[in-house]
Amino acid sequence: MLPVLALVGRPNVGKSTLFNRITRTRDAIVADIPGLTRDRHYGRAKWQGRALLVVDTGGFEPVVDTGIVAEMARQTRQAIAEADVVVFLVDARAGLAPQDQHIAAYLRKTGKQVLLAVNKAEGLGPAAMAEFHELGLGEPLPVSAAHGQGVNSLLDAACAHCAPEPEAEAEAEATTETVLQAGPGEPGAAQAPAAPALPRSIKLAIIGRPNVGKSTLINALVGEERVIAFDQPGTTRDAIEIPFERDGVTYTLIDTAGLRRRGKVFETVEKFSVLKTLQAIESANVVVLLLDASEGVSEQDAHIAGFAVESGRALVVAANKWDKVDDYQRQRFASSVAERLPFLGFARRHEISAISRKGLRALLGSVIEAHRAAFAKLSTPRLTRALQEAVAFQQPPRAGTVRPKLRYAHQGGQNPPVIVIHGNSLDKVPDSYTRYLESRFARVFKLGGTPLRVEYRTSRNPYRTAAD
Repeated sequence: MLPVLALVGRPNVGKSTLFNRITRTRDAIVADIPGLTRDRHYGRAKWQGRALLVVDTGGFEPVVDTGIVAEMARQTRQAIAEADVVVFLVDARAGLAPQDQHIAAYLRKTGKQVLLAVNKAEGLGPAAMAEFHELGLGEPLPVSAAHGQGVNSLLDAACAHCAPEPEAEAEAEATTETVLQAGPGEPGAAQAPAAPALPRSIKLAIIGRPNVGKSTLINALVGEERVIAFDQPGTTRDAIEIPFERDGVTYTLIDTAGLRRRGKVFETVEKFSVLKTLQAIESANVVVLLLDASEGVSEQDAHIAGFAVESGRALVVAANKWDKVDDYQRQRFASSVAERLPFLGFARRHEISAISRKGLRALLGSVIEAHRAAFAKLSTPRLTRALQEAVAFQQPPRAGTVRPKLRYAHQGGQNPPVIVIHGNSLDKVPDSYTRYLESRFARVFKLGGTPLRVEYRTSRNPYRTAAD
């Protein structure tokens, strides 16, 4: 088990900046706005050869027991309970605040190992640290998360309080890695099952409009209140990655901020959130588009789905809150899907209830099938044979006196599958015939759940002269 380092403190003291500094990433959104981080955000770090798991938390207000602030405090308490070492961050520029006293009192009761880090201490002398002795949490450690000053000493102190890394555990991890990397016929390699092998891991992004139930679905899949699910649009601001395992498959779930139309994105924070969501879609293997069955499909839903398809991501559609709608609303929802999302004919659709945890097993089954289709390996002989059968069934239309000739095909990429077709005069193939080929290949190779790309490579005519 990796030692866990939790960063806690009141809002706007620089926890996310320190998180990014320690993990050497830009995973956490950073802005000069209090209360920006809300959910627990995990990241890996390495210091002096020692691996660490770092947890960024929202602004901690332990005395508040209502609203979104109370939900944030619950997330922070969970991070503290999981931590081996807690870094309590305070602000040297703002000085000691009453809220710092409340947090310190809570931390003393937990019995956890606590390091008191005084952030924004660049250019300040020892006198600025004096008042923080009042918290009774040991010697204050001056740091500057923005500039990196004092962070090395802080990590040295944190690692000193962590249990030494067991050698047996490291050896076991190395053995496991060897077995996983062994190929067929090599020592340690597992025998291939008759059924299609399950994917080793799937990166799964949950996307949709604000307040459709994305965080509730994440919590239902994981089986715990991992992210804040609150009846307020825009609760999730960052893209939170959550690993979990079910039925032998390891997933990395990505809870994303709700996407609004471009004209409705006003706040700087929301613009950052949208960028994080778009990055999450780009990095995912499979995307679940979550719709609100009680509201039907809006133009905004179609815009979000269009971006996922343009990115080439495998996609599954989930209609949430299905248990709250009557037969008439269900019929209207089906009509709105057919009207606004006709380009998602390749995607499987499921009716679920995240809050009641209904339909989730079937949903994950479709996620696995979509992942298999996105990463399918298509042999050149089979592709060429399928192309010839498609042309024999329906030839491409003539363009003037020329009819395009499609000769052979091979695979050009995965996620999404790309099929490259070679021949003559292929620049004259109309879009309608390309769509016909895409649907034909998808049906022949059972590539449901993923968009398909067909690309053309026209052969050069050796008899054409430069004058021609």
